[in-house]
Amino acid sequence: MNCPKKIPLEEKELDPVLKNDWHVVASSEEIISGTLLPITLFERDLVGWRDTSGQIHIWEDLCIHRGARLSKGFIQDDKVVCPYHGWNYDGSAQCVLMPAAPNEVPMKKARAIPHPVKEAYGLVWVCIGEPEFDLPEFPEWDDPSYKKVVCGPYKFKSGYRALENFIDPTHFPFVHAGVNGLIDQPDPIPPYDVFEHNGTISTSEIKVTQPYGDPRQVPVTAYYAYTCLRPLVAYFKKRVVISDPSRAAEGNEKDRFCTFFTAQQVDEEHSIVRICCAMNFDPQPTDEAVKQRQDIVYAQDSWIVDTQRPERIPVDLRQELHHRTDLLGQRYRTWLRNMGVSYGTI
Repeated sequence: MNCPKKIPLEEKELDPVLKNDWHVVASSEEIISGTLLPITLFERDLVGWRDTSGQIHIWEDLCIHRGARLSKGFIQDDKVVCPYHGWNYDGSAQCVLMPAAPNEVPMKKARAIPHPVKEAYGLVWVCIGEPEFDLPEFPEWDDPSYKKVVCGPYKFKSGYRALENFIDPTHFPFVHAGVNGLIDQPDPIPPYDVFEHNGTISTSEIKVTQPYGDPRQVPVTAYYAYTCLRPLVAYFKKRVVISDPSRAAEGNEKDRFCTFFTAQQVDEEHSIVRICCAMNFDPQPTDEAVKQRQDIVYAQDSWIVDTQRPERIPVDLRQELHHRTDLLGQRYRTWLRNMGVSYGTI
């Protein structure tokens, strides 16, 4: 009986728009000096580590010698040591020691396989191709008036489904009842505008009522403005107005709560979401208060988003029913299709 030949994962052709883009694969805190972190991105096995200077490296999780996983090895003197034969790879990815032949200079081809890596917004970004874009912008990151808190990781099935949920305020009263909305009084969503500019998609403000609208645990009227930055990166800036007159003095007209959303597509049906929240309230909430609220919200999101079928998001709009309140989601799916995103979609 002839069995079909299995195509090795590393030989699968990935959509160029994804291969040549930057993707978050960890938070800065997840990559600890002296520890090897196994990572999977688009079914590709990678390993991350941080040297004593603080520089992060992301390599293929592969020793070129006999194919062992470097992530099962260890770090010694800023060198990754393969667990199989002890070959030592320095920060340039070059093998500098073969213990079985310690007096020989390793051949030039004895190298790990590194990828471009950047650390920004408290997150670690890698490109497994040739970067064609700069990192997406997070405007509040360098603004000292904003407190920034990285939250996650949160496991989801489809990263695209998770992102579409992130940019959809109409689920608030039902998935986040008592937190982001009121199940007995769901907000009617009036028509809003969607704009395409410099390769991004953004909206005009969308007004909603939130009983626990930010980490201050105060009821607010919120005005969301969303932006899809890359296939798996999105952002919102929320203008918040305290709706309880007795607590109105706790806020001011400049209060904003922003979230920078990223999804690491592990394989076609599994992903990891990480976010960075930025807020300029005075007094500012604690990191713990911010994380607690986000943990609640994203647990509620994954509980329902992971039930969606099909698990791969349809980019053919005929596959699911749409309403005018889904306008941004419709445009997001069309945007993915027009960019040539097929991995993880149908």
